[in-house]
Amino acid sequence: MLYQEIIRAKRDGHALDNAQIRAIVAGITDHSLNDAQLGAFAMAVLLRGMGLPERVALSEAMRDSGRVLGWDRGPVLDKHSTGGIGDTVSLLLAPMLAACGALVPMIAGRGLGHTGGTIDKLEAIPGYRTAPDIAQFQRVVGKVGCAIIGQSADLAPADRRFYGVRDVTATVESRDLITASILSKKLAAGLGSLVLDVKCGNGAFMASLPQAQALARMLAEVGTAAGCPTAALITDMRQPLASCAGNALETALAVALLSGRGSEPRLTEVTLALGAMALVQAGLAESEAEARAKLQTALDSGAAAERFAAMVSALGGPADLLERPAHYLPAAPVMRALPAPKRGVVAGYDTRAIGLTVIGLGGGRASLGDAIDPRVGLTGLLAIGTELEAGTPLAIIHAATDSAADQAEAALRAVIQLQDAPCATPPLVLDRITPPEIAARDA
Repeated sequence: MLYQEIIRAKRDGHALDNAQIRAIVAGITDHSLNDAQLGAFAMAVLLRGMGLPERVALSEAMRDSGRVLGWDRGPVLDKHSTGGIGDTVSLLLAPMLAACGALVPMIAGRGLGHTGGTIDKLEAIPGYRTAPDIAQFQRVVGKVGCAIIGQSADLAPADRRFYGVRDVTATVESRDLITASILSKKLAAGLGSLVLDVKCGNGAFMASLPQAQALARMLAEVGTAAGCPTAALITDMRQPLASCAGNALETALAVALLSGRGSEPRLTEVTLALGAMALVQAGLAESEAEARAKLQTALDSGAAAERFAAMVSALGGPADLLERPAHYLPAAPVMRALPAPKRGVVAGYDTRAIGLTVIGLGGGRASLGDAIDPRVGLTGLLAIGTELEAGTPLAIIHAATDSAADQAEAALRAVIQLQDAPCATPPLVLDRITPPEIAARDA
């Protein structure tokens, strides 16, 4: 089968059959399809789009380009976020779901663009192995109930090469290719069901609600058609999800919340909402009310904390992280409060710029291969609608040097909006996308 004829067919708007799509993915995997051809194929898909059968075929073919995991018990489930600021949901949700009886083989990513990455947060823990071999990964999931690791070369290897070509050919934005990229890795993990957190707003890749809805529907439709019932929440990212942003800082926050210390209402609500959807979808609860009660019990009883501690220890981290987090999680040498210039109300954020500020401090990557300073970031970020007096800290800057703190302070003053009058708190969950059978059960 000639690759150029398949590319020509998609360029001219024709639907590709399963054999044509599998030929393309085989060529990606064995490199018989060269980068020029792969870039041309990606551009043809971006411009012409794909139908549901094509999307399913592409996701499944990319899944089958490597190893597909199997599990001897279940239910096996996971969540995926499209990325945000202060989004520490995975560190809370995986052990909570495990404490409720699920297996959670979570293959997470690093920071992408202005957003934080779960793997970067876990690498702030000394000794934690984010790249164990697959056998160890499966042992930890089987014993503990959850494990969070980075992407493996064994799982959906076609996606790694395809994404690299998309990144340099202006085709990353294709929803069809985004869908196949996300789902191929999740399907390769052997999931029985999946929940998605599709972010929407000025701190998300999908800035508008219609964009986020379109992506969420496509992901849910394709995942479900590929045999993995998939549901999604569309959640607000017009402000940081939690009061902090930065790798060690967010890990410390997750440890505190699992240990019953502190309060993060928005982060907790998104975690419970996604977890409830996941438990109902997996058959571990009859209703979302029952599911929320189970998740809250897992958190309040310490059962989720025990799962998290066991996961960290099994993957090489310290066994007493929860008892002594300050001993293990590195702290920045410079801490500086950013005082409010006047009395007022927090009215909004340029949330993307918050993420870029963390990157500027060294907490993210400006280019591939950059080292990350896990110590740096921001704490004390205030929710929209918070009233405050002049001089009240708008945030606490954690920096490696005074000059880095100076730059962050200047940047933050331009992205935190204050006003005199009270303002409404924006809704957190903007929409729900559920497979038809789940929606019918909940009706």
